[in-house]
Formats: sequence, structure tokens, C-alpha cells
Amino acid sequence: MPTLNSSIDRYILRLTIVPMLGVFALAASLLMLDKMLRLFDFVAVEGGPVGVVFKMLGALMPEYMSLAIPLGLLLGVLLAFRKLATSSELDTMRAVGLSYNRLLRMPYLITLVLVAVNVALVFYVQPLSRYYYEQLEYELRSGALGASIKVGEFNTIANRMALRIEASEDDGRRLVGIFARVANKKGQVLSISAREGAFLSTRDNPDTIILRLTEGTIIQDTGMKGQTPRVLSFSRHDLPIDLPAIEKFRARGDETREYILPELLKMGWSRASPPEARDASLASFNFRLVEVVMMMLMPLLAVALAIPPKRSTSALGVFVSIVMVVAYHKVNQYGEDVAALGRVDPVLALWVPFALFAALIVWMYYRVAYVPGGQAIGALEMAFAKLSKQVGKLFKRRAPRGSTALNIEAAAPAE
Repeated sequence: MPTLNSSIDRYILRLTIVPMLGVFALAASLLMLDKMLRLFDFVAVEGGPVGVVFKMLGALMPEYMSLAIPLGLLLGVLLAFRKLATSSELDTMRAVGLSYNRLLRMPYLITLVLVAVNVALVFYVQPLSRYYYEQLEYELRSGALGASIKVGEFNTIANRMALRIEASEDDGRRLVGIFARVANKKGQVLSISAREGAFLSTRDNPDTIILRLTEGTIIQDTGMKGQTPRVLSFSRHDLPIDLPAIEKFRARGDETREYILPELLKMGWSRASPPEARDASLASFNFRLVEVVMMMLMPLLAVALAIPPKRSTSALGVFVSIVMVVAYHKVNQYGEDVAALGRVDPVLALWVPFALFAALIVWMYYRVAYVPGGQAIGALEMAFAKLSKQVGKLFKRRAPRGSTALNIEAAAPAE
């Protein structure tokens, strides 16, 4: 019997892990692709390097994983038990005395591991990565010259220089079609055009870079009446450019989602903190905690929705599970926002919906596990089956008129 139990555990583990990892990859990919398109557009508008996009996506990965882990756990267990149910293996296991509680041993071991991972993500890794993302965005908006020069447009630098670059090649290392207009304190104006150039850093002064120009012309206007501007040609000319002053990025903690667990508790429980800060920190803490605790009920919900009616292969439970989890997450987000404003106590705003949702899950699992022939969504399954039949009849192809007579004539022997 121990050998049989261990074999069943390994079998359920294999059935759960494969779809769970697939859901992880799919959910993370969809979230990243949607964000990637927006980031590429944002970086292109700001004139930044392409590599910044992947750094920003990497900073958002913990946030995406904290959303994908509960959904992957739910669908992994659900698809595993659905396969057992549709192949009649679940009936065989139940017939030899294995209860649903026993079959959930391996899914709950997986759940404990994922809960620990999610705790580390939402309470420690995600706040730090979110701050790093905000820092990258700030540097891109304000940033150094290499991240702020826009190709094909006039760029003003330090209020005394206008620079325009026609094209950029080799990831910004080679600039083509350069025009610069520089004014100094004496009223002199230099108009510089060059075929190509490149930016070079200086070791002595990090606040100044060199724009090395190749094959161009300099027109020097002294600003004095009656004096003809001087025209100079050059094969190579170094133009020093003072980088604009960039303010230092703010310290971490401007938003509550940037606080790690000890900081949230310290601010939320300290009487010295302003009431607004206490409400926001407690709301964020309870929101993160309730999202993690809800993962402990995901296997029960998965089993309750995985088993279709007898002689049915309906996948309605998969759709219902996704709708329930997404709807509950949105309710929690609304509760966090309301609690952060101080309108409702965070415990009421977040733990009351949790208690109601948990009671619904326990009732659904009880119907499937302990009521003979019980179905958690039996009424929905019946309505879905009737709707499917009506849709099937509506789109069912009708045989063309005269086809039967033609077939009979074709089948009749010739005289």
C-alpha cells in the first residue's frame, strides 16, 4: 500500500507540474508582451537605448510572477484532476478507498512551496524591483545625453546648444548628418555641420562628454555688425558638451508598494506615523497577506471545478475558475484602495471578502467530496449544456434538397 500511495503521488505530481509550468510561462509571457509593446513605444519617444526595455521588464518580473503563481497553481491542479475524472482514473482511485483529501496531499506540498516563494516575492523582492523600475523610468525621462537625444529632431542642451542628428547607426555608436548651433556668453554663435560623429566620454570630468565630428564645416558669427562670419572646414573636430544637471532620484518609499514587510509593519503600528501613512501601509500589508493566504484554498477550488458531470467532457469549470480568481483579485484591489483612503478598516475591507470567498470554496469542495453525485456548479453545467445544444442546432449544416434521392438513384442497380 505505501508503494501504491507513493506511485499515485508521483503520478499526480507529474499531472500537476506540467500544466502548472505551462500556465506560468503563458501568463508571464502575455503580461510581458503587453508591457513590452508599451515600453518600446515609451523608450522610442524618449530616445533611449533598446537595452533599457529589457531591464525594465526584468524589474517587473516579480510583480508578474506574483500574479502568475496563484493562477498557475489553480489551473495546474484543476487540469490534473480533470484529466483523472474524464479518463475514469479518479473513479478507480475512489473505489480503492482513496479520498479527495488523500489525493490532495501532493498538490498541497506544491502549494506550500509556492506560498513560500510568493511571500518572498510580494513582501521583499517585488517592492525593491518596483523601486528599481521607477528609477529606470526616471533616468530615461530626465536622463543622460545618450538617453535623451531624439533622432530627427532639434534637441536643446544646457539652454545654449541646439543639436540635430539625422540618423543613428550601430546602436548609437555612429551618428550621421549632424548639425549643431552653439552660443557662448560673449554673444558668438557657432553653426557646425558634419557628415558623421560619435559621443565619447571623458575620464577627468564625468559631467562633460565629447562629440567627435568628422568631415564638416564651422561657421563662426562673432555677433559684431559689419563683420563677415568666418567659415572653417575640418576633417575632425571635438566639441565638448556639458551634460545637463540631473536631480538625484528620490529615496525608496514614496509609495506603499515600495515598502518591504518590516517597514510596512513599523509604519502601520507606529503611533508617530501620520494617519494617512498608517492607513496606506496597513491596507498594503493586508492586501499582500490575504493574496498569499488565499493560495491555500486554491487546490480545493481546483478540485471542486475540475470534475464535470458523468459522461461529460465540459470545460466550464476552467472558465469559471479563472473568472472567480480574477474577480476576487479585483475586489481585493478595490478594498485596498478604499482602506488606503481611510474610509474602511483594512481588516473589514480585505478579510470579509476573503471569509466569504473561502466559505464558498469550502462549500463547493464539500459538495464534490462528500455528497454522492454532488456538483459544485451543477446548475451552470446544465445551463451550459442546453446552450451548447441550441448553438449546435443553429449552426448545424443541413443536407441539400434532393441529395437523398440522388443517393438512392446512384445506389439502385442499372436495368
